[in-house]
Amino acid sequence: MKKHIVIIGGGFAGINLANSLANNKNFTITLVDKNNYHFFPPLIYQVATGFLEPSSISYPFRKLLKENKNIRFWLGEFFEVLPSENKIKLSNGELTYDYLVFATGTESNYFGMENVKKNAIPMKTLDDALNMRNILLQRIERATVTKNKAEKKRLLTMVVAGGGPTGVEVSGMFAEMSKTIIRKEYPELSHIRKTEIYLVDGGDRLLAPMSEKSQKYTLESLKQLGVEVKLNMHVVDYDGNVVTFKDGTYIKTKNLIWAAGVSAMIFEGIPKECYGRAKRLIVDEFNKIKGTDNIYAIGDTCIMENTDVKFPHGHPQVAQVAIQQGKNLAQNLNNLQLNKMLQTFRYKDKGSMAIIGRAKAVADIPGNTHFNGFFAWMMWLFVHIMSLVNYRNRLKTLYNWAIAYFTKDQSLRIIVRPKDTV
Repeated sequence: MKKHIVIIGGGFAGINLANSLANNKNFTITLVDKNNYHFFPPLIYQVATGFLEPSSISYPFRKLLKENKNIRFWLGEFFEVLPSENKIKLSNGELTYDYLVFATGTESNYFGMENVKKNAIPMKTLDDALNMRNILLQRIERATVTKNKAEKKRLLTMVVAGGGPTGVEVSGMFAEMSKTIIRKEYPELSHIRKTEIYLVDGGDRLLAPMSEKSQKYTLESLKQLGVEVKLNMHVVDYDGNVVTFKDGTYIKTKNLIWAAGVSAMIFEGIPKECYGRAKRLIVDEFNKIKGTDNIYAIGDTCIMENTDVKFPHGHPQVAQVAIQQGKNLAQNLNNLQLNKMLQTFRYKDKGSMAIIGRAKAVADIPGNTHFNGFFAWMMWLFVHIMSLVNYRNRLKTLYNWAIAYFTKDQSLRIIVRPKDTV
């Protein structure tokens, strides 16, 4: 008999698991997601800053899966799992399963700071990106008309919290925008010498997982762009006007972009002893959740400790881990049906990279190989273009990037706030 697999979440992990079992006669699959589209998180910041449109990095699930006869999509939000009944409750119904897979990714982590959660601008989802674009454009417009100099400065000051790839990329983008777009399109602000942009991080270096060469090049490049980098600075409060740090110092701003950390989610019905660091579900070498018989977790939402010798404290929360775990679990679920030996997950690190600005990037390749500058930037463009879900996304993104490169501009800065009619 065919086994029913329910996948919660259609990110890199979930979509690769589903696609790997497409048209497999041993399974029927239901992919559940609260959005009706798959999107590409590494390029969220380019939507948020108006350099890409949302449809360049997203694609409807139903269109994506239409050729797969054994896969169905369910638009809904997960509420609870009942392991003893092999059943889950959703916001709009119930599903039974033979195998349940959590592939929900992560959410922004505010480390218990409620004021920061309330007032900062998150950048985790496509909704967040569009909201950020609208907020920042509206605040720049307000800065053009306000007569209060202190208010104008707060509206134009940008503080980015988090020195990982997202924080670095956003800071570099803001710096380039302030030198080109704002000066050209906002004559009311032409008298302002420069927009103040701060990149703050609680650690002692940027891009902590990357090589020392990448960290040094990134720091120097951001400073050349005019970004003020503040390391060993822990945000402790933000009231919407002032970012306060642990050492008592502060920055006055209306704009705190939060890219400082992520955490997984808690799922009703999964015992608390199944969770590890940052709420990540503890799984074995086959991605099965600790203490369960037929419930799995893949991607950012899980942690696999002391099973992969190169990553004894768990794998990094990056796209490649999610993709590889999705494919490996697909192979193992099929092996279970065929009574074959299961395949232990081993992460194949393909390197890491980050873009800093126009023609500036860093890339670390396994084997202690490092690139920076224009060549690393071209590598970054190629990898991200090829990682998009289909050719339509790739062509649209390539077109937009070509326009942005040659003109140092883009025409996607439109304030759109649709009414919620649901």
